[in-house]
Amino acid sequence: MASAPSEIYGCLLARFDGTALPDWLRRWLDRGLAGVLLFAGNISGPDQLRSLAAQLREHNPDVLIAVDEEGGIVTRVEAAAGSSYPGNAALGAVDDPDLTRRVALSIGTMLTEGGINLNLAPVADLDVNVANPVIGVRSFGAEPVRVAVHTAAFVTGLQDSGVAACAKHFPGHGRAGADSHLELPTVDATLTELRDTDLLPFRAAVDAGVRSVLTAHVLFPAIDDVPATLSSRLLRGVLRDELGFDGVVVTDALGMAAIGDGSASAAGAVAALRAGADLLCMAPEEAAQRRARDALTAALAAGELSKERVAEANTRIGALASWAASPERASDRTRDRQLEAASSPGLGLEVAARALLIDGAETPLDRPPFVLDAGGRMSVQLEDRAASLLGVLRGILPGTTGARIMGAEDLPRLEQQISAAAGLPLVVVVRDAHRQPWQRELLRTALRLRPDALVVGTGTTHDRDLAGRAYIGTRGASRASLLAVASLLSGRPVQ
Repeated sequence: MASAPSEIYGCLLARFDGTALPDWLRRWLDRGLAGVLLFAGNISGPDQLRSLAAQLREHNPDVLIAVDEEGGIVTRVEAAAGSSYPGNAALGAVDDPDLTRRVALSIGTMLTEGGINLNLAPVADLDVNVANPVIGVRSFGAEPVRVAVHTAAFVTGLQDSGVAACAKHFPGHGRAGADSHLELPTVDATLTELRDTDLLPFRAAVDAGVRSVLTAHVLFPAIDDVPATLSSRLLRGVLRDELGFDGVVVTDALGMAAIGDGSASAAGAVAALRAGADLLCMAPEEAAQRRARDALTAALAAGELSKERVAEANTRIGALASWAASPERASDRTRDRQLEAASSPGLGLEVAARALLIDGAETPLDRPPFVLDAGGRMSVQLEDRAASLLGVLRGILPGTTGARIMGAEDLPRLEQQISAAAGLPLVVVVRDAHRQPWQRELLRTALRLRPDALVVGTGTTHDRDLAGRAYIGTRGASRASLLAVASLLSGRPVQ
């Protein structure tokens, strides 16, 4: 196959493994690669991130360097310790739009310090399906107007830092009952229904000047017979023509099962670009990315993908790259905003504390507790102290004991563990127990044996009714949220 033209590279958002820039990616950057999406595995610390960003720009000064830094449970730059900021559910519960703007500004300032200029945030989806496995605490809430207000505030704060925002997942992933990483979700909603609900936050983001919008791998059969990522009717007809968006349309990752540009296919990349997407988020494997590049090149050569469509995408991406100033090109206004963010070092913890739902709980505890923790951030990248309330409490309240409960396989030991808590306050930590049968069983057993147990929910508060008489909901499992509830339980200030 003939080598890919620069216009094709100019539509790709590439990924790579590890912390060192591979040679193949250097070559792609030299040929005009539009952007690189970084994940936690690409980042080992602030100095390494700055160095990596500088290397990327040595090969392409206009490259977009992107992350998913939502705050809350989705963090890349702070993955090793957990996010310093609570996520959208906490911000929506506090319901102070200026506070949301300040949090986004602070996140953006952290990103500019690392050389990042595109953040795939905020989540603009509604938390309207309590069974949804991927949105939940990532949403500002269920009420469309409130979500719209906070989406606009987040966009404003983030872009005031000099980082481009990206509202996601258009036209809405919150109604879905499935995870598009694993399968194609279907939502039975009409366009009329979406206009009055799910689309309001995206309209607000567009009105706030959002520079990019990310698509949902969700099928809306009442609107089109293909997922939104591949739907010209949604991307052109609704997002462009109806909402008036003229920025960059970014696809969600094309390697996700809902689209399937993985080991055997690259058809999704061609279909998405043809439908009106501009910046194509590649599957993680190098081979899959090469396949997508080659499929796009072949489609362009065969006339299956028009030169005009590719040129249009390149123009929009180029405009975004020109706007997304790197730190050394930041405007005076941006620097003023960054100074504002730097003046609020405890902002994340303040918001997390204000967001706590405290119902029937007597705090602080009168002695160190026994903690059964099934609600932490279940990640192999995190040490126990960062990943769980049990770990955080051990660090600030000596004498705290307990056990992590990782799944149904740990339940046979539960009664024995509860016996070990005799004479101690019992804290049971769950995360969205309303949609996880094994966590519901954990609660039933724990509350039967210890009806005085305090339940802490580190997900949404949809599991409140399962939790007995004493409940604290954190609305997220960020480091900030875990520290906030640990401070409440211990009666001790934390940093």
